[in-house]
Amino acid sequence: MRHFLKTVWFKILAGILAVLIILTVLAGVIGSRTSPLSAVAGSAVSPVQTVVSYIGHGFHQIGLFFTRPSTYPKEIEELQDQVTAYQKELADYETTKEKLALYEDFLKIQNEHEDYEVTSATVIGKDASNNYVTFVLNKGTTSGIEVNDPVICGEGQLVGVVTKTAPTYCVISTILDPSISISAYDVRTRENGYVTSTSALAADGYCRLSGLDRTTSVSKGGVVCTAGVGGIYPRDLVIGTVRDVKDDDHEISSYAVVEPNVDISEVDEVLVITKFDGQGISTSADAEAEGEEATSPEVQTTTEEGTTTREATTFQTTTSEDEEDEDE
Repeated sequence: MRHFLKTVWFKILAGILAVLIILTVLAGVIGSRTSPLSAVAGSAVSPVQTVVSYIGHGFHQIGLFFTRPSTYPKEIEELQDQVTAYQKELADYETTKEKLALYEDFLKIQNEHEDYEVTSATVIGKDASNNYVTFVLNKGTTSGIEVNDPVICGEGQLVGVVTKTAPTYCVISTILDPSISISAYDVRTRENGYVTSTSALAADGYCRLSGLDRTTSVSKGGVVCTAGVGGIYPRDLVIGTVRDVKDDDHEISSYAVVEPNVDISEVDEVLVITKFDGQGISTSADAEAEGEEATSPEVQTTTEEGTTTREATTFQTTTSEDEEDEDE
């Protein structure tokens, strides 16, 4: 070792190291001044700084290698919380969008039919055995809803009718329910009939316009609306579109297979018409249509007092004068 310290090579290395130290000190003193000396000093010191920086970065990465595993669970939990929050925001957005569309429909209906009193409601349950027939809404008698109130969605698309009420909820039977019968007519031909359904048709999401003549002019593509007979449904609520016309095997008449204009299985938000002009009144001018509907299935309505059965179209009110005549 002593021999090496006395060699020329050691002296050269010692000289180079001394020069580097001097240059480093000069670079620090000179600072940011641009001069040939500072440029030489910077060039000489730069490799040393690069090596030191690389070594420091290596030690930093080694530190991260030992610290990251302990932070993974916390980071994953934070990310999961963020995903949950975003999902909730998305769900709230979709709900808000549906509510907004419902309110727009509500305002449009109110503007077009000033006699309507309408209450919005949400579907909170469906019959597990048949999702197309019975719904439960989150509004009841405390919101002014009563049995036989028609239920619509969109811009006057008929969904069904209230068949049972409670203070905080109500049950509706849809237009696919075979026990429901609705006075209706074909818009193009003006032919009257009644809309009901069968189990087979309901399973496919269809109903039927019955009571048509064998020589009916009703054809595919025709629009079927409520006729306003019987006092339960206002006139011109859209029921659906004719898909086919067939001869009835049991009667000397024809019927049209009708596809509802609203997808019953996808209904979530509805409007209940609690009041309209002519509600509860069956006019004598519609005697012919009433006669046709008298052959339609009876409708069973369940109330708080029990179960009653009524003809689908014979819904009349009795005035005080009529009661006096009966007493006499």
